[in-house]
Amino acid sequence: PRLRALAAEAAPLPSVETLLRQALRDDAAATLREGGVIRGGYDVTFDELCRQRDHSGEFLAELEERERKQTGIKALRIEYNRVHGYFLEVPRSQAGAVPEHYSRRQTLKNAERYIIPELKDFEDQILGATDKALARERWLYEDLLERLAPSLADMQRCARALAELDVLGSYADRAVALELTQPELVERPCIEIKGGRHPLVEASLTDNTFIANDVALDDDTRMLLVTGPNMGGKSTYMRQIALTTLLAHTGCFVPALGARIGPIDRIFTRIGAGDDLAGGRSTFMVEMTEMAHILRNATPHSLVLVDEIGRGTSTYDGLALAWACADALATQVGAFTLFSTHYFELTSLAERLRATANVHLDATEHAGEVVFLYAVRPGPASQSYGLQVARLAGIPDPVVAVARAKLETLERQYAEAMQLDPPAQMQLFEPRPRGADLIARLGALQPDAMTPREALQAIYELKALASGDDDR
Repeated sequence: PRLRALAAEAAPLPSVETLLRQALRDDAAATLREGGVIRGGYDVTFDELCRQRDHSGEFLAELEERERKQTGIKALRIEYNRVHGYFLEVPRSQAGAVPEHYSRRQTLKNAERYIIPELKDFEDQILGATDKALARERWLYEDLLERLAPSLADMQRCARALAELDVLGSYADRAVALELTQPELVERPCIEIKGGRHPLVEASLTDNTFIANDVALDDDTRMLLVTGPNMGGKSTYMRQIALTTLLAHTGCFVPALGARIGPIDRIFTRIGAGDDLAGGRSTFMVEMTEMAHILRNATPHSLVLVDEIGRGTSTYDGLALAWACADALATQVGAFTLFSTHYFELTSLAERLRATANVHLDATEHAGEVVFLYAVRPGPASQSYGLQVARLAGIPDPVVAVARAKLETLERQYAEAMQLDPPAQMQLFEPRPRGADLIARLGALQPDAMTPREALQAIYELKALASGDDDR
């Protein structure tokens, strides 16, 4: 029914078509700035201006040949310069053969230059022909718009119908070519995808080995904490879910075996790393700004993608921020959320937050090499394989070896530290232990009433108090 309605709305407009074919060139320019829009033959005045503009060389050649024959001066030439314009140039030795109607314009050492009425008229016409032709073309274009105005509503209706047919035709073509599936749009809140794929990544693979994955988000599971190695497919997995959701809501078939999508009002993303030098914002500041926008604007009907957060600051600061943001998305915002992270500590959130679950992208290690399986599995990842990925990227083996040794040391120290109470982190502007006494002692001093010896003694006392050596 919709296609039949669009066909009726896109019905031909014969009178408009005839006018447009008469008025516009087949290769009309995109803008009218330099002309090239109005078709030749549409307007006599415009055609004459164009002829003068485009065929001046032919006229000059004909005029020059005619004057040579009439005067018998074979060396006569028509020339041009910016100062004197167009003129007839004759050798001085033949100046006596020049007709009386020739008006002398300039005398040179070896030549005389003349002007005749016909050449003067041509000069006036040709020098203004380009500007006049462009002005005439603009007037014709404005006149064309006025003549089309009564048909504007019909043309707009036809254009809308053609645009929709174009989109639907593209959707249909891609649905067949990419083996897409019709999604089911439902009223209940959910994003359920079976065998989901990312069509761009899939098209880039020459061996047709894209690993399809499922996702099930509903009221029972609103947040997925996604862990796994770098290059393991976390970003692809998250993006294909957002892409499928977006395509479904535009009316397009989706890259999946099946999909059931509920109402989604907006899609928010915190993906990638990049600074804003012109705006004076660091990479971390950009991340925080994007995250703040999500936390303030997302709703329970939104889809949120957070692909790493808190990387541009210290480990504990980053972990704390990532923890707090994930907690807020789960407990306060309630949006459907895919939260990718390398902070494995965050995986414990699934145990304390409702509607939160862990998934990971599978990988295995064989003979010291990491093998990515790209399959989504329940539960958190066991490790991130960062050193193996660094080696794959081309980091020299000696550097990787040093990193591996340092990693073992850090992991051992962390395990030992976990048996003790963690040290309190010093605040940047917190007073030192004896700070209050030191400030009180300073406040009690009366510099104007002190002798030099008393002042020196006070300095020694304050120094002792600041260093912690004061036994009082």
